[in-house]
Amino acid sequence: MAAKTGKTQSFEAATTELEQVVADMESGKLTLEDSLAAYKRGAELLAFCRSRLEDAQQQVRVLEDGTLKDFTASTDAN
Repeated sequence: MAAKTGKTQSFEAATTELEQVVADMESGKLTLEDSLAAYKRGAELLAFCRSRLEDAQQQVRVLEDGTLKDFTASTDAN
């Protein structure tokens, strides 16, 4: 397993790496030490992805001024 060190630069890269970590762990071919390292890296990636998603949700709330818009209603009016 090739775990990256340092910060992941994008949400997409983090999710791709997380998918690979999960696949590696599910394969059952990792040693105990590699499994622990993979679990730790997966937890780091999960925390990073959750943080980025929460940031995006907050940005949407600010852009929408705290009001969620019903997109189906706006398309029905046209």
